Amino acid sequence: MKNFGPFDSYADALKAACPLILSKPNATVGYLQDLNPELAARTSTEYCAWLYYTPEHKYEMSMLTDLSQPDDLVTHKKTCVLPTYVNDSRYAPGELKYIFALHNHPFGGTLSLSDYRFIEQMAYHHAWEVETRNGKVRLAIIAFFSRSKAPAAPTCDGFYQYVPATRVVTTWVQTQGRWKMTKHEILEWLNDKTYRLRSIQEDAGRNPH
Repeated sequence: MKNFGPFDSYADALKAACPLILSKPNATVGYLQDLNPELAARTSTEYCAWLYYTPEHKYEMSMLTDLSQPDDLVTHKKTCVLPTYVNDSRYAPGELKYIFALHNHPFGGTLSLSDYRFIEQMAYHHAWEVETRNGKVRLAIIAFFSRSKAPAAPTCDGFYQYVPATRVVTTWVQTQGRWKMTKHEILEWLNDKTYRLRSIQEDAGRNPH
C-alpha cells in the first residue's frame, strides 16, 4: 500500500494505523488459538511500518510489509522485518525523522525480546528524540493488538509501547476513541538475552509519548 497520511499529530496517526494494520489478513488470530492452535500459528501474520515525521511537519506511515525472518518456519515464531530507512522519493536522505516502528501482534501478546532488541538497534541509526510540531517525541516500538473474537471485524483494543531512551514499557487500551495507559514498567537488562520488567505505579490517562 502507499504511504498512509498525512496526519497533524502522532495520536491521530496511531488511531488510524491501528485498525488499518489489524484489518489485514490474519493480522489477528486470537480467536483461533483455542479452536485450532496449529492453524492459528501457521496463518498468523505480522505487518510492520514506520511512522515518520516530514519536513512539512506532518506524520506519515510508510508502506506496510509482511516480510518475515527466514528462520520463522523453524522457530515457529512470526516476525516482520522492517527496513532501517524509508524510501520516500519526495524527500532527500536525512530529511525524515523516525518516530515509531509499528507492527501487530497476531495473538495479542506483549512485547518480545526481539521487539526490544530491534528498536534498540534502530536507536543507533535514528535519533532517540526528535523535535516536532507537538513537542519532543521519543523513538519507540509499538505493537497493536485486538481482543476481538470476530475475525471479520477485528477491533483496535490497544497497543504496547517501548521507549529505548527511557527503558519505559507501557500498555495502552482504547475506550471510546481515547487512549488510556493501564500499565507502566521499566525494562532492566540482566544480560544480553534476559530482562525483567519492574512495575511502576503512576496515574493513567496521559497521551502516548
